[in-house]
Amino acid sequence: MSTRWLTGGSAAVTAAALLLPSPASATTSGTGPGGHAVPSVAAARTAPVAPATVAKRLFGAWLRGDRAAAARVASPSAVNTLFSYVYRAPDGFAGCAGNRCRFTHTSVRVPGGLNGILMIVSGTKVTRVYESRHLTRPATAAAYLFSAWQKGDRDRGLEVASTAAVSSLFRTKYDRAGVTYYPQGCTAEPKGFNCAYSYEGGAMLTHVTGSRSSGYEVRSISFIAD
Repeated sequence: MSTRWLTGGSAAVTAAALLLPSPASATTSGTGPGGHAVPSVAAARTAPVAPATVAKRLFGAWLRGDRAAAARVASPSAVNTLFSYVYRAPDGFAGCAGNRCRFTHTSVRVPGGLNGILMIVSGTKVTRVYESRHLTRPATAAAYLFSAWQKGDRDRGLEVASTAAVSSLFRTKYDRAGVTYYPQGCTAEPKGFNCAYSYEGGAMLTHVTGSRSSGYEVRSISFIAD
């Protein structure tokens, strides 16, 4: 179940609380009640930081509009990407799978299968941020997905395409020594646009839906043979 994030002042208080040391980490070394060992300040400082903690610190800094705080827990490129997010802040924390932490939308529809923000954490910093993109041209959405496929980057693909479209395209690895793909532009179809890439022996069709105001996304992929 997702943990809801609060907005406004409550969000700032929540984010600030994440930056404070826990009572245990603020206690000097010694023996506590019942003879149990109490961790020292030095030990707390060297203890591994959970990816979720790092991600939430960055998320909280973003909610407050505090770039300086964000820069302390994220790479410059991660900060720039996050602070360029055009949609309302995600309202759910979907947890972390290893070092991959996600913040998702539960009340807003955004393009792509990512549905919000994905942070890649390394140690005490977020090194990369993926986010749902607002693209205003069908051809741009198709080209963005195609570029992600060339790079072998599924998460980048999910920024602008449905999970089904990404799964279909990434079923085959892009072969740089294989056939050459030629963009053929986009044509209208009943439920959106068909943006084609031709190659010797056939073509790949990316089916794009959306609008300029809501943003375009690739909904599905199909192939035809000559």
